[in-house]
Amino acid sequence: MANYLVTGCAGFIGARVSSFLLADGHDVTGVDDLNHSYDVRLKDWRLGNLQGEPHFRFHQGSIGEAGNLEGLFSDGFDAIVNLAARAGVPASMACPEPYFETNVKGTLSLLELCRKFGVPKFVLASTSSLYGSDGPQPFKEDQNTDRPLSPYAASKKAAEVLCYTYHQLYGIDVSILRYFTVYGPAGRPDMSLFRFVQWIAEDRPVLINGDGSQSRDFTYVDDIAQGTIAALRPLGYEIINLGSNSPVRLNETIGIIETLLERKAVKEYRKRHPTDVPAT
Repeated sequence: MANYLVTGCAGFIGARVSSFLLADGHDVTGVDDLNHSYDVRLKDWRLGNLQGEPHFRFHQGSIGEAGNLEGLFSDGFDAIVNLAARAGVPASMACPEPYFETNVKGTLSLLELCRKFGVPKFVLASTSSLYGSDGPQPFKEDQNTDRPLSPYAASKKAAEVLCYTYHQLYGIDVSILRYFTVYGPAGRPDMSLFRFVQWIAEDRPVLINGDGSQSRDFTYVDDIAQGTIAALRPLGYEIINLGSNSPVRLNETIGIIETLLERKAVKEYRKRHPTDVPAT
């Protein structure tokens, strides 16, 4: 059995990846700073589901401070799975600094720990937001990603480039996973599906940026977690689109929720957000 460091272990995807690894009999050291980017009670709940596992240990701290994490490496890790991130595209416009602190500086700190302690494998969670609005679809991993539309996407692009540099210089085996609109239980409360459900259930207006014709490649969290674990195998340096390849228009998504809730949505269309891509 292997020994893994999973950052962002109290996060939406990190908790599921940690849970699956533990179920397979691996040792997992989870790192999370439990910041207040959204209601920390949700992070506490996810973390509580892991802390009863005998092969799980938890360290509260920021991945941006490599010195605070060095003590965790005494037993050696087979891989680092870096799922700690500031997520959310529109919010990165309002306050970009935390995105670069975690997504770029944090990734650099972890790559330095890989180099220093000889960790052979690094998995980075990235995003389909890198493709912007200009590229042909379906997106391909080798197409240009030099025109991100948000500070969030730009920070993930920078993290990817750092990973390539460390692969080239130090031979670290790297898997980069570009996630596509992940959804599922215990997700972030700012995610569109959760907001749509709440607004419709509470008879509040459903706020839609644009005309609702934009589509998203919604991908279930357990599939994302299993794909992340599959990417732990040796690949050299590889970028992988991880999605469902079944995009759904937002208006259609709202219709599905209306059917399930047996309520009609009051739709309120607003100007398209500048970071919003028409489709993934």
